Amino acid sequence: MKPDRRGKWVFGLLLGAWLLVIAWQVEEHHRFIEAAKSDLRSRSREIAGTLSAVTRALEFRGAVVQDRLQPVLRDLISDRTNSAVKLLYLGLLNTDGKPIAAEGETNLFPGENFAGNELWSDNDVTFVWSVEGVSVSPEGVTNNPPVVLPSPHNFTNSESRDFPRRELRPDFSGATNADGFSSNNFPPPFTNAAGEIQPSSPPDEGRRPPDSERRPRGDTHRPPWLRSMPEAEYKELIATHELHGLVITMSTESYRAICISDWWLRCIISFFAGISALGASLAWRNIAKTADLQIRLVRASELNSHLKEMNLAAAGLAHETRNPLNIIRGQAQMISRLPDLATEVREKSRTIVDQTDKVTAQLTEFINYSRPREVRRTKIALASACHEVVRTLSFDIEEKNLRVEVGNDPLAIEADEQLLRQVLFNLLLNAIQAADTGGHIQISAQRSGAGEATLEVRDDGPGVPPANREEIFKPYFTTHQKGTGLGLAVVQQNVLAHGWEIVCLGNEPRGAIFRVTHLKLAA
Repeated sequence: MKPDRRGKWVFGLLLGAWLLVIAWQVEEHHRFIEAAKSDLRSRSREIAGTLSAVTRALEFRGAVVQDRLQPVLRDLISDRTNSAVKLLYLGLLNTDGKPIAAEGETNLFPGENFAGNELWSDNDVTFVWSVEGVSVSPEGVTNNPPVVLPSPHNFTNSESRDFPRRELRPDFSGATNADGFSSNNFPPPFTNAAGEIQPSSPPDEGRRPPDSERRPRGDTHRPPWLRSMPEAEYKELIATHELHGLVITMSTESYRAICISDWWLRCIISFFAGISALGASLAWRNIAKTADLQIRLVRASELNSHLKEMNLAAAGLAHETRNPLNIIRGQAQMISRLPDLATEVREKSRTIVDQTDKVTAQLTEFINYSRPREVRRTKIALASACHEVVRTLSFDIEEKNLRVEVGNDPLAIEADEQLLRQVLFNLLLNAIQAADTGGHIQISAQRSGAGEATLEVRDDGPGVPPANREEIFKPYFTTHQKGTGLGLAVVQQNVLAHGWEIVCLGNEPRGAIFRVTHLKLAA
């Protein structure tokens, strides 16, 4: 598999893994929402069970007075106000789904628009549960549900006025269940068969009698404030006040808060998963690039070894070629000195000598360029080395009538003597070739910092165009007709071998400056 194709597969797999993490977090968030909803359902079921138990405890002969239920509903609402789940509405429903008794925010009752057992909105949720012990079949109610009778305060007949009022608030001092309400300490407030008010009995005496002992509903069991009601209206009242269901409305503020918190947690997990996938892809790309670079380095090393071998072979060939050229040069000189030689032959012999010298010089520079640079540093007086190179090229300087100035600063540097002299020789020779007849060349050295010096060779020749100031140090690049193009390349090699730097600059008003920097001063 090709590297680029393999990289695409890896990036695709990482992207797929990140998308799978996102899908997983979305699925987990939905599960969390369902779990939170189930928790609300469970809490509403607990409240419904508590309310059913309280209703059964307050029931006497199949009936419960509304005044006994209202305080219970009010206490449930108030006790849940500061809890984790806030109750907003509690209601008891009849067969038609209409509230018989209610407490809380009555505007939250869904009414006829409610369908099903629960209704979710933005700020609340409503649940409807059946009363415990009451089962409903298609034919109707299969057992006797409790009846919630209206309060005597809702009637204005003489019997209701003569009915003595009692404190109907239940006693919460007994044992409580999980929701904080007792199911066995509510005294029944109902009358006996003769219509007399039964005094409150102890908890054990006020328990609900078994179904076999319960008397059928009839006129003799009516409460005093309902005895004057016609039979038809009373039966209709009983039918419409049978307790079949409980409606509970709870706030979803805490539910929405934990859902939002979980959503942000899933987003953070997905974000860091994306960062991890991106980091893995970048690491893979870097590994792939590193492997590619290693392969290239191995190939470059092999090529470099091959080039070194070729370089050594070429240097050896150049060295061996100089010997035949010296023989040819010597024979041509001997021929040109014969006394009876024709003028044309003598001129051709001199041409052979000139061309031989040119080829020999090129071979010498090529050998110098291809020779390995081994720097052996010694202490060298820079001004003295410059004067010696000027004396070596004195014939060329006098031939062009040049004026050469050498600075006399007593600076000593650490350098390889042979390589330094080769640098000075090539730079001065380049300046001599570039300068016009009667020109001026200046060689100077000065301190450039703590422990460093700078060497400059200036001429007033035509200068070097800015476009060629970097190309001029490349092999076989020359602007002189007689140049070989290797002199400045050799200079740059020697300079870099010492850890120095060399640049070509323009000289004002005309000419060029070759500046060598970072020469290390001797201690």
